[in-house]
Amino acid sequence: MSMLSVTVVQEASGLDPAANRARLRDLVTADSDLVVLPEAFARDFGEPGSALGPYAEATDGEFATELSAVAAEHNTTVVAGMFETSADPARPYNTLLVRGAADASYRKIHLYDSFGYRESDALLPGDLTPVLVDVAGLRVGLMTCYDLRFPELGRLLVDRGAEVLVVPAAWVAGPRKVEHWRTLVRARAIENTVFVVAAAQPGPRYCGHSMVVDPLGDVLAEAGEGAAVLRATLDGGVLDEARRTNPSLANRRF
Repeated sequence: MSMLSVTVVQEASGLDPAANRARLRDLVTADSDLVVLPEAFARDFGEPGSALGPYAEATDGEFATELSAVAAEHNTTVVAGMFETSADPARPYNTLLVRGAADASYRKIHLYDSFGYRESDALLPGDLTPVLVDVAGLRVGLMTCYDLRFPELGRLLVDRGAEVLVVPAAWVAGPRKVEHWRTLVRARAIENTVFVVAAAQPGPRYCGHSMVVDPLGDVLAEAGEGAAVLRATLDGGVLDEARRTNPSLANRRF
């Protein structure tokens, strides 16, 4: 039975890309199959309305190169967020990189045009193609932050075989936001009978509360608001048993 050890790193990214790259070697460890860092870890969003184009990189640029080197050094797979260059110099993609034993890129589909923000003013959405990778025998689907509010993406990933949903985020703090985050992370796990590994940036600007949730909605690990590291083991047998107990995927009528 597949067993996937995960480390979730709840750390704030700064405005200096070189400093963020330099921290990777300290934050990524060698004792997990999968290490997940937050959205926009290569460089934070900055103040609302800030231009992000100047901080965009190619998926083989300096951040990706360092991420690959650190993953190889620690014999692990790492997920982390960055801004990726596009055909529009003023509007890059909000991209997750997967480097190490698996290699992929996912461009955030749903941009955060909500709660008074307009992410689409500064970023381009990715196309509607789901992205999945195999890590330590489990199928992992990728989502980013605001994607969590769209259950159809989670279900599409599960229909493509996802057993784990990985959700790096920079979930902006505010009224009800922690409650929304915690509820939605658990909902995506319960409705899809999958593990959810959600890595958030910490407070005070963001909500923190990174979580690892099992396929029946039990919280295996959760951080508070501040910087933290979570560790958990995802057991494929638990997933199989959850789907026998709650066969909602098999019982669908639509």
